[in-house]
Amino acid sequence: MVFSSSLFLLYFFPFFLIIYFISPYKLRNLVIVSASILFYSWGGTKYLFIIFFSILLDFFLAKIIHKSQGRKRKLWLAIAISINLGFLLYFKYANFFLDNLNNGLTFFGMDAINFMRVALPIGISFFTFHEMSYIIDVYRDEKPPMKSIVDYSLYILFFPQLIAGPIIRFNEITDQITDRRTNETIDNKLVGFYRFIIGLSKKVLIANVLGVEADRIFAMDIVDINTATAWIGITAYAFQIYFDFSGYSDMAIGIARMLGFVFPENFNNPYISQSITEFWRRWHITLSRWMRDYLYIPLGGNKVSVNRLYFNLWVVFLLSGLWHGASWNFVAWGTYHGLFLIADRLFLLNFLNRIGKIPAIIITFIITLVGWAFFRIEDISTTFVFIGKMFSFNFEHNLLYFDAKFKFIILLAFFFSFVRAFKIGEWMEKTFFAHKYSLSGYYSMTLLNIVLFFVSVAYVASSGFNPFIYFRF
Repeated sequence: MVFSSSLFLLYFFPFFLIIYFISPYKLRNLVIVSASILFYSWGGTKYLFIIFFSILLDFFLAKIIHKSQGRKRKLWLAIAISINLGFLLYFKYANFFLDNLNNGLTFFGMDAINFMRVALPIGISFFTFHEMSYIIDVYRDEKPPMKSIVDYSLYILFFPQLIAGPIIRFNEITDQITDRRTNETIDNKLVGFYRFIIGLSKKVLIANVLGVEADRIFAMDIVDINTATAWIGITAYAFQIYFDFSGYSDMAIGIARMLGFVFPENFNNPYISQSITEFWRRWHITLSRWMRDYLYIPLGGNKVSVNRLYFNLWVVFLLSGLWHGASWNFVAWGTYHGLFLIADRLFLLNFLNRIGKIPAIIITFIITLVGWAFFRIEDISTTFVFIGKMFSFNFEHNLLYFDAKFKFIILLAFFFSFVRAFKIGEWMEKTFFAHKYSLSGYYSMTLLNIVLFFVSVAYVASSGFNPFIYFRF
C-alpha cells in the first residue's frame, strides 16, 4: 500500500484516524501497531514472519545487552548486529553475490551455480537500520530498552516510516512513544495535515508527471539519444526522485505530526547546495546522520590521519551506495560521491567558495546530475555512453515530443527546487512549512490544502503511474 493511492487516502487512513482518536490513550500504541501490520501486509503476508522474528529477537537481545557488563556486553552487541546485518545481507545481497560469482565461474569456463533467487522484503533496509539503532543506543546507554514489546514494535513498524523512512534513531523518538500527550494538539494535527497534503502534491502532481517522461527517455535506444534528450531525461529524473522521496518524507512527517510524533527533517532544498559536501547535509539527512553516527565516527571520523580520513569517507559512501541497492551502478554512484567529497576537502571547496553562490550551485547541480546517471542506469557501460551523450553537444535527430503539461511541470520543479536560494524562497518556506500559523493563516492553508487534496486524488484516480522510487531500497 502506498500513501498516494485511493485505497490509502479514502479508506485506510481516514478509518485509522477515527479508530485511533476514539481509542483510550493506553491502547493507541496498539492501534498504531495493528494498523502498521495491516499496512505492510496488504500486498502479502509472506515477509511478516521476518519482521516479527527480528523484533522479538532484538527486543530480548537489547535487554541482555543492557544488563551485561564488560566483554559480555560487547559480545552480545556483536551478536545482535551480526544477526541484523545477516538478514540484510541475505535478503538484499544474496542474489547479487551469487550472480557475480556465476559470472566469474562462467568467465573461467566453469559451470554456474544453480540457486533459488531470494525475494526482497519491502523496506528491509529501513527497518534493519531502525533495529540496529535500537541495539546500539541501548548499548551506549543513551536510552534504556523498551519495557513493552508493543512500544518497541511501534518503533519498528510505525507505518509512516516503515518502508521508506525517514530513518528515525531510537534515542530521538523513545520518549514520544511512551508519552506524546503534550504534542497531541489541534495545531499539530492541522500542521501535520498541511505537511501531508504538500508531500502528496509533490509526489502526485510533480514527481509522477516527470517520471513518465524520464522513463520514456531511459527506455530509448542509447543510439537515438542526443545531447538535448539526455539532459532533459536526467534532469526530469533528478526532479522526479527529489519530489518523489521528499514528498514521501513530507507525508510521513505529516502523518506522524497528526499523531503527536515529531520526526526529524529528511530534506532541506538539496539542489541549492554549493558543494557535494553541502548536498549530503541536505539530501536524505536521516541516512547521512545515521551513517555519520553509527559508521563514520566509530571508524575514527575526523580524528585520524588525512589518508585514513579519506579512506573513511570513501568506505561510508561506498556502503551508502550499496545500501541503496544490490547492483554495481549503486556502488559506482556511492564511489562517485565519495570521490567528490574527498575532492571538496582537497581543493574543490576553495574553488567553489571563490566563484560565488550561483555558479557554485550550477556546478554542484551538474555534478549531481551526472551522479544520477549512475543511479538510474543499471548497466555501467551504458551509463558512461549516456554521460558522453550529455557532453557530446550533438543536437541533431531529436525523436521525442514533449507536451505542454510536461514543460510546465519541469519548469515548476525548477522553480521549487531553486527558489530557496533567494529571499522569496525563505518567505515561502516560512509561510508553507510553519510550525504554527495565525488564525487567517490556518484558514488560508486549510482551503489551499483541501483544493490540493482533491486535485491529487483526481490525478491518482485517473493515472496508472504511481511508483515510489525508494520502496525497492
